[in-house]
Amino acid sequence: MFHYLEKTLASQVVAPTRRTFLKLSAGAVGGLLIGGGVAPIRDAQASTPAEAFVQPFVHITPDNQVTVIVKHLDMGQGSANGLATLVADELDADLSQLSVQHAPSNPNVYKNLLFGVQGTGGSTAIANSFEQYRQAGAAAKAMIVQAAAERWGVEPGTITVSAGTVSGGGNSATLGELASAAAEQPVPETVSLKAPEQWVYIGKETQRLDLPVKTQGSVGLFGIDLQQADALTAVTLRPPRFGATVASVDDGSARAVDGVVEVLQTPAGVVVVAQNMWSAMQGRTALEVTWDETNAEMRGTDELAAEFSALLDQPGNAAPARGDAAGKLASAATVIEADYSFPYLNHGQMEPLNATVMFDGEKAEFWFGSQIQTLDHNVAAAVLGIDFPNVSINTMFAGGSFGRRATPDAHLTAEAAMVVKAWFDATGEARPIKLVFTREDDMASGYFRPMHMHRVRAGVDENGMISGWEHRVVGQGIMIGTPFEAFTVKDGVDHSSVEGAADTTYDLPDFALDTHHPTVGIPVLWWRAVGHTHTAFVMETMMDELAEAAGIDPVAFRLNHLTSDARLAGVLREAADRVGPAPDGTHRGIAVHKSFNTYVAEIADVRLREDGTVKVEQVTCAIDCGVAVNPDNIRAQVEGGLGFGLSAVLREEITLTDGQVDQLNYPDYPPLRISDMPTVDVHIVASAEAPTGVGEPATPPIGPAVANAIYRATGQRIRSLPLTKHGLA
Repeated sequence: MFHYLEKTLASQVVAPTRRTFLKLSAGAVGGLLIGGGVAPIRDAQASTPAEAFVQPFVHITPDNQVTVIVKHLDMGQGSANGLATLVADELDADLSQLSVQHAPSNPNVYKNLLFGVQGTGGSTAIANSFEQYRQAGAAAKAMIVQAAAERWGVEPGTITVSAGTVSGGGNSATLGELASAAAEQPVPETVSLKAPEQWVYIGKETQRLDLPVKTQGSVGLFGIDLQQADALTAVTLRPPRFGATVASVDDGSARAVDGVVEVLQTPAGVVVVAQNMWSAMQGRTALEVTWDETNAEMRGTDELAAEFSALLDQPGNAAPARGDAAGKLASAATVIEADYSFPYLNHGQMEPLNATVMFDGEKAEFWFGSQIQTLDHNVAAAVLGIDFPNVSINTMFAGGSFGRRATPDAHLTAEAAMVVKAWFDATGEARPIKLVFTREDDMASGYFRPMHMHRVRAGVDENGMISGWEHRVVGQGIMIGTPFEAFTVKDGVDHSSVEGAADTTYDLPDFALDTHHPTVGIPVLWWRAVGHTHTAFVMETMMDELAEAAGIDPVAFRLNHLTSDARLAGVLREAADRVGPAPDGTHRGIAVHKSFNTYVAEIADVRLREDGTVKVEQVTCAIDCGVAVNPDNIRAQVEGGLGFGLSAVLREEITLTDGQVDQLNYPDYPPLRISDMPTVDVHIVASAEAPTGVGEPATPPIGPAVANAIYRATGQRIRSLPLTKHGLA
């Protein structure tokens, strides 16, 4: 999703020498925060001893601790544990000696191999790191073995490593005992990786390293928990409408609030800096601000919906077509036309946006859940007017993201930098300032999944095969107006709006798609699974309608159109074979979809309650994501992704009235409750293919699977979400 960042954002990167890198890394391991990184999630506070083995991805200390440096933000998806598993398997470390630490910002060393810059997203963490982190573990092991061989006077081939113990020639030592000697060995240019049958941890279920410290409430893991001596808290009063600006400010009452230290103004709004969060919030409430709404977005949801709907009647910018869709539809035995609508959605991540910054006029240090470090790093340097090497970013664990922390404009970083710069300019004082979005700030400040409308005309012939498919999409393009537009928008079509439809792997030889991307002053952003979240709904509910029109079982109908995608057909068969009879009183729907190179089929069993609302009782899911590094974590991600999608399907929508967001907190934007969550039965298809994403692909199919089940229960086709619109949730 972010692979075009390399050309636009990495130009200021400075490559460290090996000496400076080792110094930087060693300091980070010990919790000194030199150049970036946060303390490992273990209780090691001492700096790394000189006898340590320090490599970019693996640090081994004399106390026999192995710290894996993770280049990807862990926002709850388990990437830190997955990367540690890869290193541990090739190193043959014992899981009990492992800890993880977020890497410092340095794209030359820690770039996402699929993006070209340091960043996390698009379900790529394991996919782009699978060989890289195994090679790091294998290289570390080779250096350990060579050091042991020289110490003991034996051949390297006679030495074995198992569960963190090195043995050979009647001798044994721990990894830590050999760390110093291993550090003196040359890094091997090439290493041999284990064959799958040799894996010790990969493919097995192991406990995540972050669970104990998270459940114990360890301090300082998350940015919002960070407490620093002498730190101040900042909150911003932002315009009530997008595009408005400050016209005038009366801050006298705000400054009179106990605990308020300063009131500042930035392009984001009026900032209250205080001794604590409560004082900052009270000071903000006391502000008297007049807004200039000359360029503000004044339209509400109803007005926008009417404009979007009108565009469905007009030809748009065409994506590359296949065959003759119009001609085939003219001769089809049955043609179905349907319009669909999808609302704006908030990410709703548990931890609202926040960032702590220390700036002394020359250097700046950031602490937050940075999802695209290279972008944040460059923006911070630009806003503060300092050189790239004078900025350091400490990546914290993040309490969810679902896309929210990965913004093309890095607006959180920019705002935090503007606040601390305004503070320093006003006071000349260097103090840590924590910028915090309240839940209401986070909910109303935009960067939503875009509202979209679709129109589809599709037909079937006398043989039950699809005969022509015309598809129109109307919605804001996420990439339009960003630095990535030139790379991701082709012929006026933003791929993020049509992925999952324009590139469907169904056999549709006669297919045409066009789009409209209206200009709207509401900031939009990718949301877990991005465009697939609405295109999958349209594709899979329409496939069910066409199957019914053809008089063919919906599974068989899909398989008839998947002759060129064996893996997607495979998960569909797997789910259908595994599901078993539908429980009495339930109705069944199915959907299958490929996203982020992962294949997912979901079968939903739905029951109608006496009050007419829907209860999704059970979902049977089959997933093909290549090699399953940790099956337990994959099941957790499928369950979480499915639940995240179901939450939106049932009740979630962002609406606007006269340009102002109506929903401000969870009571207005109700997330999935535990009583809504179905039993989920996950089946992972065994595969020798390279790992692919698991964080997002389970989200798109749940909506259409539930909608198809509702049709069987009620005879009602669901073509707009959420289900509250239909009295079903």
